[in-house]
Amino acid sequence: MILYDENLNEGLVEFGIQIPILASKAVKVYEFLKSHDILGPRINQWHIPKIEEQVTKADLLRVHSSDYVDKLYSADLESELIRTFELIDEQGNYYRYDPEKAALPLTRLFDRTLATVASTVQCSRMAQEKNFCFAFRGGMHHAQHNYGAGFCPINDIVIAIRKLQTENRIRTAWVIDTDAHKGDGTAALTRGDDSITTLSIHMAHSWPLDGEKYDRSGNLNPSFIESDIDIPMARGEDHLYVSRLQEGLNTLDNMSRPDLAVVVSGADPFEKDELPSTADLRLTLAQMKQRDLLVYGFLKERGVPGAYLMAGGYGESSWQVYAQFLEWALLDNLDKP
Repeated sequence: MILYDENLNEGLVEFGIQIPILASKAVKVYEFLKSHDILGPRINQWHIPKIEEQVTKADLLRVHSSDYVDKLYSADLESELIRTFELIDEQGNYYRYDPEKAALPLTRLFDRTLATVASTVQCSRMAQEKNFCFAFRGGMHHAQHNYGAGFCPINDIVIAIRKLQTENRIRTAWVIDTDAHKGDGTAALTRGDDSITTLSIHMAHSWPLDGEKYDRSGNLNPSFIESDIDIPMARGEDHLYVSRLQEGLNTLDNMSRPDLAVVVSGADPFEKDELPSTADLRLTLAQMKQRDLLVYGFLKERGVPGAYLMAGGYGESSWQVYAQFLEWALLDNLDKP
């Protein structure tokens, strides 16, 4: 199943933000699947056209601090978004941002953020029912307890898991994060919680791991809090990516089976990704497919429902990564005639 609401675009251009997150990546994937000889005529079997889940402030408060959540629901929202999306440089000038070119006020971006959380919750529910669901948004894995970071105002992954746990729909979950950047917020938010096991395969030295590990007072930078399974990839190790991921999944296999796996399925390790901070990973399209089929097969063989999130993918070519995987996965999940 694919959860994709055509009325909710994912681009940032309309807010005057010049980060290459393009609405076209979702549109192109959907059009590719809709025009497919086999999938197209059976679209009603795999397309969920509307995000119907409702997310409340209370859902956010299970994961984020009350001080931070209050800011998001106040006049401080715009300044928090500017900081989270890194739209002002150290000299106080706009960076990758031109408000004069904005068609929508920046604060409207929070409405989309809440819709993203709702999408992740709904995708997780559908995965429980159908064993596989892919949401065309989500994966805000950098948001921390007290602040947003890395284009992620809040952490939809952990919010969704906590919501389902509160409803007693699940007890345990895995988070398998294959985005180019470390799932640092998810690791920090779930540290010490045996009900959520995290795996992250990511660039070893690029953002958010390119800063100081400790501040002047000796406090640990939360981006360096370890996942349960971390697989750091150094520049030039692309040929080892799939085998390293297999090793990590083998380690995960020794842990108790969860009720749900959330897969942060970012396309940004792709060699044609256009975000500068993804340059340390340059996987080919074929390697990206190997990655996705490896995770998919791992979960399917173990009977673990998988909720997949689109996560990072920047520029004109990222849609190809999702399209090749979803063509395969949907064909595998279609009811046989």
